[in-house]
Amino acid sequence: MTDLQLNLNTIINNKNILITGGTSWTFQYMIELLLEKFTPNKIIIYSRDEYKQSIMKKKYPLSKYPCMRYFIGCVRDKERLEQAFEDVDIVFHVAAMKQIDTIEYNPNEAIKTNVDGTNNVIYAAKKCGVKYVLGISTDKSSNPACLYGATKYCAEKLLVAANNMCGGKTKFSAVRYGNVLFSKGSVAEIFLEQQKQKGELTVTNTDMTRFTITAQEAVHFTLQCLSLMIGGEVFIPQIKSYKLSQLVSIFSKNCSVKEIGLRPGEKMHETMIADYESHLTIYNNYNKMYILLPSVCFSNYEIYYDIYGNNLCSENWCYNSKNNDYISDDELEKLIYQKS
Repeated sequence: MTDLQLNLNTIINNKNILITGGTSWTFQYMIELLLEKFTPNKIIIYSRDEYKQSIMKKKYPLSKYPCMRYFIGCVRDKERLEQAFEDVDIVFHVAAMKQIDTIEYNPNEAIKTNVDGTNNVIYAAKKCGVKYVLGISTDKSSNPACLYGATKYCAEKLLVAANNMCGGKTKFSAVRYGNVLFSKGSVAEIFLEQQKQKGELTVTNTDMTRFTITAQEAVHFTLQCLSLMIGGEVFIPQIKSYKLSQLVSIFSKNCSVKEIGLRPGEKMHETMIADYESHLTIYNNYNKMYILLPSVCFSNYEIYYDIYGNNLCSENWCYNSKNNDYISDDELEKLIYQKS
């Protein structure tokens, strides 16, 4: 058994875990892993989608999985969060509005969910004595060009700053990673549907690049961060990029291709660590991750250096999907066909 597994056993086994937005496609893998590898006392799915919860209840019936619980609720509702957080030890804060074009058209609603909702999670966690809160962010939060990215940037800042008001009783951190392959609304999912139905791929721009991570990798990385977190960090994985042209070449067999241009709020290339953040970023080679330290730290940074090392990135360095190592065509195609 690895040190990571042993540490996670201590953190997770016999504990109560709540996942906001727990019906999300990516975090289905988290639930499977928690049930398979650990013995939590409760896994609480907190979301406002009763239909998805009903599907999950069939997949994980109480007769077979007595630790499963299902709470209907919204992160906008502070009182409901307080009820749900009673006796909870760990919160994975996943709930968010994520569709870029929808958010550009409905900005107030995104702010209520992604920013105010995160603030409500922090408030409820502090009040109920939750031990760990790990928020799930996005590469779009760094150098944001769309409101989705801006709201997640605010959410990260709220989570990091919450540590300064908690005195260590509750630890707050965030995980920032790229597009999850085949997540709902992702380009791979769209291409797969278009390939099946119309035989025409609608492509924004073939020169576009994105970071790539699978749902399994995202979940394993999140658990790794839970095992390490001190509070106040933003964890960022070292992952490869792909070019949209690579995806097109895989999905366009027997399909035509139509270029439609960028959607509102879209960028040609994503940034996981911006140049203005690099001087506060540690590269941890052992765990293949970057750790972005808080810009305001009332203790000194030695507590982070002791755990993660002090290999700080160069000033004005940028972790960008364009200037990054690319996944090979064969490797990407293998990932695609494993899923599809």
